[in-house]
Amino acid sequence: MAAGNRICVGAIAGAFGVKGEVRLKSFCARPEDIAGYAPLYTEDGSRSFTVRLTRPVNGGLGARLSGISTREDAEALRGVSLWADRGLLPSLPDDEFYHADLIGLEVVDPGGVVLGRVRAVQNFGAGDILEVFAPGRRSTLMLPFTRAVVPTVDLAAGRIVADPPEEVE
Repeated sequence: MAAGNRICVGAIAGAFGVKGEVRLKSFCARPEDIAGYAPLYTEDGSRSFTVRLTRPVNGGLGARLSGISTREDAEALRGVSLWADRGLLPSLPDDEFYHADLIGLEVVDPGGVVLGRVRAVQNFGAGDILEVFAPGRRSTLMLPFTRAVVPTVDLAAGRIVADPPEEVE
């Protein structure tokens, strides 16, 4: 299945214990839902895992992944992102989006002037921020992903209309 048909739902934060358990960081609204989207794939799709959650742990969830039986196997997966088939994920309301759908979209101001393209969606604890890159610009534009700043997301047209506050321009 093509990478575009998968959504990143979590990442492996490291090993937990000595018998191959991993510390799993879930990006799901309800962290425990990640197990229901298995099989989970590495970003390149070269490996897949079934997931059995074992317990809550500091910074995430303890989990057993198929094919991982030693601490060394688990530690080797540290930092690996886990992807689920889009068809297994719930549909979102009209005003919610998967980050993967926003990355790469063109961003224009209300007058149609191109501001750049979404390079990433960040969240430093105060809500989502669109990181917008434009060639020739010295730094990326960081736009709060709020209705006031981003009134329109048109996935079909591949475009976002943003009205950046003066202090971020």
